[in-house]
Amino acid sequence: MERSEDKIAKTGVTREIIVRPEAEAEVKKAFEWYDEQSEGLGLEFLRAIDACLSGVMRNPFAYQIAKVPNVRRALVRRFPYALFYLVDDDAIVVIAVFNIKRQPIDWSARV
Repeated sequence: MERSEDKIAKTGVTREIIVRPEAEAEVKKAFEWYDEQSEGLGLEFLRAIDACLSGVMRNPFAYQIAKVPNVRRALVRRFPYALFYLVDDDAIVVIAVFNIKRQPIDWSARV
């Protein structure tokens, strides 16, 4: 029997990226913090987030499933951050972006 994610993956559809407002606010806060630490570091953080999102768009099922069913986690290179997202037929929904070295937020309530 074919898994639902296999059916979604086989469609070859380019999915829209939807970043929920909470996740967008987390990225903005991290950008501001990194930019305060060193000029330009905030932009490097945004580039790393963009590269991570590009990888998720190319192959959303390549990343491991988080503790909550159907939620996947993609690690951001060079920065201690992770993107948590859901995959739908026509969209990838980013539900959280946070520092994995700090006390984790309860992103599971956002599913």
